[in-house]
Amino acid sequence: MRSITTAGLLAGLVCAAPVLGADANAGKAVFHAQCALCHSAEPGDSGGGQGPNLNGVFGRHSASTDFGYTAALKASGLTWDADTLNRFLSSPTTVVPGSAMVVPIQNDADRANVIAYFQAVKDGSFKAATAGGGGPPNFAPPPGSPGTGKPIKGSDDWKKDVPGRIHRIRLAKLPAPYDTPSTAKFPRLVPQPADAKVKLPPGFTFSVFATGTTGARKMLLAPNGDIFLSETQANKIVLMRPSADGTHADQITTFAQGLVLPHGMAFFPNARKPQWLYVAETNRIVRYAYTPGDTQASGLPEIIVPQLSPVAGGGHFSRDIVFSPDLRRMYVSVGSQSNVAEDMPKKSPEEIKAWEAEHGLGAAWGNDVNRADVLVYEVGSDKPGKVYASGIRNCVSLTVQPDNGALWCTTNERDMLGDDLVPDYSTRVKAGAWYGWPWYYMGNHEDPRHAGERPDLAGKVTSPDVPYQAHSAALNLTFYTATSGSSAFPKKYVGDGFAVLHGSWNRAFRTGHKVVRVRMKNGIPTGEYDDFLTGFIVDDGNAWGRPVALLVNQDGSLLLSDDGANIVYRIAYSH
Repeated sequence: MRSITTAGLLAGLVCAAPVLGADANAGKAVFHAQCALCHSAEPGDSGGGQGPNLNGVFGRHSASTDFGYTAALKASGLTWDADTLNRFLSSPTTVVPGSAMVVPIQNDADRANVIAYFQAVKDGSFKAATAGGGGPPNFAPPPGSPGTGKPIKGSDDWKKDVPGRIHRIRLAKLPAPYDTPSTAKFPRLVPQPADAKVKLPPGFTFSVFATGTTGARKMLLAPNGDIFLSETQANKIVLMRPSADGTHADQITTFAQGLVLPHGMAFFPNARKPQWLYVAETNRIVRYAYTPGDTQASGLPEIIVPQLSPVAGGGHFSRDIVFSPDLRRMYVSVGSQSNVAEDMPKKSPEEIKAWEAEHGLGAAWGNDVNRADVLVYEVGSDKPGKVYASGIRNCVSLTVQPDNGALWCTTNERDMLGDDLVPDYSTRVKAGAWYGWPWYYMGNHEDPRHAGERPDLAGKVTSPDVPYQAHSAALNLTFYTATSGSSAFPKKYVGDGFAVLHGSWNRAFRTGHKVVRVRMKNGIPTGEYDDFLTGFIVDDGNAWGRPVALLVNQDGSLLLSDDGANIVYRIAYSH
């Protein structure tokens, strides 16, 4: 296959004919490596459903299928011909600012091949799906598997969610794989209905702190009260300066821009007297010199880690970063490239032994090298990072527990095994531990899509501390620390965690779209969690909020980011 430049591609395109010089089979392989975590592209493939189905996308108008598209894409007026697809896939957020599609296909030839694949699927000339070419095996349940009938309404129906409702997912009572079908039920984001309100325990209030953000994600509190917010879709970090009474953002400025999918942030050496702001981009770590009060970066970022994984494109793109309490170690979470390592090549037992000797127990390879892991780096050293813990499919958020310095990870688990598999979770992360992905889950439960492949790993899985309802999309855990302040919570909340559940797509009945309280007893998780903030889901199962992350503010209130409504909310207690 010869290399194709963008200019050459555009010069040779004829919308009614295949992309000249491109290879649809190679395009399918690229699609499955980079896009299939979120999308399907042809009938019977093994792609995901958290993004729109792209079967027949060639020639289709943008935002024209039954999916919860962003307002920006709905207003774009695009038609997906070869030219438009090429421009969009090369830089989605440039062509459609505010698009939820943020990961580009940067290589010209790869992009041309993917476009050829879309076109071949649309015109019916592509037959490789049944011939076994160009992609991973089909991991749909085999004929006659349990769950091929109609799904059954579960006991955790979201309509029962109310502040104080207790949840406990018992790992010994998980259903069998495919007990219900794997259902794609997208949350359509709707405007807040006039009569819709969130529900909180008595004494708490809920208000808007800031509007006009773009894909609001993680937040970080500076010692002077400023709040940093990563806008992943916009590739920048903004700074919110609160009003004198702390109830809203008085000023929002751009602190740094031109980043590549920034997400996690951390101060160094500490949040009391920071000298540096560290930022986790999708495949590197950078830092900016920082003095409290700065509203914009004083210079270009210094690159601290130039590459987190040799396979940067596709899959989960958010990275988080924290430092150990003794400041000797920097931890970085890197999500998997795939749902369940569908295209990972096989290794012999000898090859596996050699691989694990270098990378750690249960570490994945292929497109998931240094992914589905928490990595650790020695602060001040040029040594490459090492795998600290593995088998964590997508650790979206890292958290250090203030009471004891324990490292916590909040994780999106795998999809397509049914409504109640596999539970998401928050857990303490132990050095050298393996949490199951992709071969096992929640202890010694073997994933049927990798049945019999790793008998050597049976019994070696570290089970998570706090499992959540499957497909809730757990994104963040924050420990409540405020003991004073005008809006501080009652004392009983101090030391407990608050987790944010973004909302489901791979479940027949909606779940998530809420904040839950993670119970601790003497600093140890009980395994239970309670609903704390509910009400974002409306009666038809759609939602007016997609919460992402929390921050304990100086006055004791909690700030809650929402990357669907592009709002930051404030949760306060009225004394």
